[in-house]
Amino acid sequence: MSQHSSGSQRQAVTEDERLLTQLPRERRAFTKTDSWRVLRIMGEFVEGFDTLSDVYNAVTIFGSARTPPDDPYYEKAVETGRLLAEDGFPIITGGGPGIMEAANRGCQEGNGLSIGCNIELPFEQGLNPYVERAINFRYFFVRKTMFVKYSTAFVVFPGGFGTMDELFEALTLIQTGKVRHFPVILFGAAYWKGMTDWLRERVVGEGKIASTDLALLHTTDTAHEAVSVIRQARERRTRELPALDRDG
Repeated sequence: MSQHSSGSQRQAVTEDERLLTQLPRERRAFTKTDSWRVLRIMGEFVEGFDTLSDVYNAVTIFGSARTPPDDPYYEKAVETGRLLAEDGFPIITGGGPGIMEAANRGCQEGNGLSIGCNIELPFEQGLNPYVERAINFRYFFVRKTMFVKYSTAFVVFPGGFGTMDELFEALTLIQTGKVRHFPVILFGAAYWKGMTDWLRERVVGEGKIASTDLALLHTTDTAHEAVSVIRQARERRTRELPALDRDG
């Protein structure tokens, strides 16, 4: 996610902020109304769908933009991206630095299709140099739709609020049946242990979710195990697609 925290200095206004801020009617020009923005949002969906229409069985890799190249998790993300690409999986990331850069870099090393879905932020976050196919989004929710629609699995490396947002949205969509089950892999058992212990002891323990909901998560410390889980999911998905086509 982002590299910078909000401070006392006012930062540039994003399209997401404009959309979510209610202005008095008399202060709105037509091109700044919500109705006008709906057209822009539709345009982003169309661009995303067109750009990714030939992408199949991709894996989206999330993680902190602040992870430096000498961090062990950066190296693991490179390895994961490379192994997945060698096995035929396109790689999708948020297109930024850190873990995103590492995954795109590994994908390039594995001669795979390296995709970056970049987002407008109040500060500059350019695409990393390992992105082969890029899309720039103004709206987070449009971007997250692309992550889910074109992915067979999510691999979630250590990260902050943005990474957690993407993780829990995926779990919610699976839990509520909005998408078919696909692997959500937490990479880095030690990093995620506090969260998974809390989910098990407190959230499951108090009946807020079922134990089967927690089983949606896989935890690993190796790229090879992550690839194995994803490969098995691809095989299941291939078997299920004819039934899904009939249902639709």
